[in-house]
Amino acid sequence: MAFALGSPTASQRVSEHDDAPPWTPPELRLVCLDIDDTLIDFSAASRRSLEALIGRTDMWPVWERITDEHVARVVTGELEYPDMHGRRTQAFLAELGISVGMADVAGFEKKRKEMLRRSWRLFDDVLPCLEWLTAAGVRLAAVTNASGAHQREKLAMLGLARFFDYVAIAGEVGVAKPDPVMFKTVCFKLDCEPAQAVHVGDKLATDAVGARDAGLGGVWLDRTGTAADVPSDVHVLYTLADLPELLVSEFARVGVPVPR
Repeated sequence: MAFALGSPTASQRVSEHDDAPPWTPPELRLVCLDIDDTLIDFSAASRRSLEALIGRTDMWPVWERITDEHVARVVTGELEYPDMHGRRTQAFLAELGISVGMADVAGFEKKRKEMLRRSWRLFDDVLPCLEWLTAAGVRLAAVTNASGAHQREKLAMLGLARFFDYVAIAGEVGVAKPDPVMFKTVCFKLDCEPAQAVHVGDKLATDAVGARDAGLGGVWLDRTGTAADVPSDVHVLYTLADLPELLVSEFARVGVPVPR
């Protein structure tokens, strides 16, 4: 589905003798949002925690690569999510030339997560955007591939839980983004059609293209301005501050908050 909804084509126009109603864009009923690096500056906090533990500032790209590899194994069913963090950290320490058993890995992970928890921060554009969406009468869902307990704790600690009508966790749904089932399950839970929903996230393929392929509007939040090659039917934002304007311009009927 193309999220950009322009004027009707010739095949969509109706004649004066046709009983069908004129074509209009769908009504926006649901906005789905990724959590990490969309709402919460997770990567910066994770990087600070890792560097403090190992005393080096050059290993973050290695950590990201190994993490992506292990998350991919979870998505394919090769690895259980509860085991992922430990196995990922063990592989990372091996890259540093440190061979440790799982007991030592567990200790490293405990310290890292304690430091990480103290470092969580919201991006500055998050609360104004969520408040606007709530005032506009749009339902909200958080959609994440990370663990449920971990993500719910973050949402609660940072005051975000009150905004969301539903939190979709990959491990609980049984599939992960970009699987269309993940997005369609959220729509089903909140009683709306995919065409009445958009999903916003920081990963182009996993979030924006995955949502588009499931029939939702796909919005890529490119906070770092990577200027990647983006499909024409995926929208790109560099800040959530621009999301309200995009939604109002692309949907025929979205409630606009009354100025206070």
